[in-house]
Amino acid sequence: MSGGAYNYLYEACDLEDLQSKQHALREMADRLAGLGYAQDAAAETEELLTLFNQWQVRAGVRLRRLEKVWKAVEWWDSADRTEDAVKAALAQYRNDHGTTPPP
Repeated sequence: MSGGAYNYLYEACDLEDLQSKQHALREMADRLAGLGYAQDAAAETEELLTLFNQWQVRAGVRLRRLEKVWKAVEWWDSADRTEDAVKAALAQYRNDHGTTPPP
């Protein structure tokens, strides 16, 4: 059987797929850098790794900030809480992050 040395990295089609192949992406960046004549492709692969890591950090921050709001809405829609819980979660979110509601 041929192929697969990098977990079929070339088939990655979205962020979720790429996330599952992060290790292979790192290995590919290292392999390209080691060739000596593929510095441009190695650099772009490294840039992709950097962008992905930045996105993970930034998304993680936002996920933590929005967690209580999302939970309140989900529980309200599941009939486990009331709309007041959503309003309270939004008020806390806005207070914690210095935002104001839209007009």
